[in-house]
Amino acid sequence: MTRILIVDDEKQIRKILAVLLAEHGYEVAEAESGEDAIEQQVTYRPGIVLIDQSLPGIDGLETLRRLLTQEPRPDCVMMTAYGTIRSAVEAMKAGAFDYLTKPFDNDELLLIIRRILEMRRLTAEVEELRTELETRYGFSEIIGISREMQDVFRVMSRVAAVDATVLIAGDSGTGKELVARAIHRRSRRAAGPFVAVNCSAIPLTLFEAEMFGYEKGAFTDAREGRPGRFELAQGGTLFLDEVGDLAAEAQAKLLRVLQDHEVTRLGGRRATPVDVRVVSATNRDLETLVRKGEFREDLYWRLNVVTVKLPPLRQRREDVPLLIDHLIDRFNRELGLAVRGLSPLAQRLLVEYDWPGNVRELENALCRAMILCERDLLTERDLPPRIRGELGGDAGAALSELHPLRLADAVDEATARLEKVLILARLSECKGNRTAAADSLGISRKTLFNKMRQYALTWEGEAE
Repeated sequence: MTRILIVDDEKQIRKILAVLLAEHGYEVAEAESGEDAIEQQVTYRPGIVLIDQSLPGIDGLETLRRLLTQEPRPDCVMMTAYGTIRSAVEAMKAGAFDYLTKPFDNDELLLIIRRILEMRRLTAEVEELRTELETRYGFSEIIGISREMQDVFRVMSRVAAVDATVLIAGDSGTGKELVARAIHRRSRRAAGPFVAVNCSAIPLTLFEAEMFGYEKGAFTDAREGRPGRFELAQGGTLFLDEVGDLAAEAQAKLLRVLQDHEVTRLGGRRATPVDVRVVSATNRDLETLVRKGEFREDLYWRLNVVTVKLPPLRQRREDVPLLIDHLIDRFNRELGLAVRGLSPLAQRLLVEYDWPGNVRELENALCRAMILCERDLLTERDLPPRIRGELGGDAGAALSELHPLRLADAVDEATARLEKVLILARLSECKGNRTAAADSLGISRKTLFNKMRQYALTWEGEAE
């Protein structure tokens, strides 16, 4: 049973709220001051605390701050007098889940409590699934609970245990190298080296020297012999990133090594056996390249014993909140920041954005927003204009998506994006009150409903 603590110095209000909540199946306790609430937090351990802003002794805001420093941390709702919206905003900044303006409607209070419980249920499910995935597959460094990522984890867990070549396919920014490193760490070669090579960055003239090494005097600047990447990866894993960019001559040389399991250094005469597992990655469609004659079919089948296909971020939107939490924690540690989270609208915009640059673009956008944010809570104003649906300073990036369209289609698409962002922003400002949101947009309530239905927009805890 959910425990709720009511903190108010007016006994009559406490009793009314206690009866209401008890009738709806909640266990209720009362506190008449902030100091009393802090003591009861230790003994009663409530899950939800309703706090009046005006309290004797320490006020409601300070009570909120102290309660949120204790474990288990409760979800707090601030109750403020009419006209003290500034206090409510301060409470939200301090970590309150929501606020109520007195006199408030009972249904409004019950709705907020249901939202808290639903959020807790979803959080618990996410943590349970994340723990299950980590226990079953052990890929804790890769964030994802979506069905698409569970399929990826299943393939990874199977392929990590066998010494076969792997081809990781996916758009740029989906985390192909991260997957390759995770497979290596859980393979029988984990104690050996992991050597990464960006195939697109090696000129054809240097390919042989880079990959197979060279002997002293092999060319003008070869003052001493050096091992190539295959030798450096001996006993471990060689990761060939962007393998689809290899020139035809380089493909032939790579195929020979994969067939013979030995390399001959440039300028050398003796072949050196190599015991290396090759994991490749590409953002190109190798099958299409094979059909066009741009990629060797025999090399394709050598590299593609098992394929791990990574989905783009837009196809696993349920993973975005997890990635956001992970990245906020990471950037706080790495950059010495103190951002505690982001507003509901900011999170919704991040979830609904299509992320053409995938996880790498999300990392970039979130890092930028955290650095430039002047508060400890990210809002939609901290996000790049393209994510807010505006052209702004990133007009080129936004226009590039519309460029292939006919003028009329481009106008319709841009209008739709702007309408969605404006509707969500106004609903946020109006706390889900659709009538107020429609008035502020200069449209009728019916038109707002139609627009929300057209764009499949929803707003949790909608108010009439």
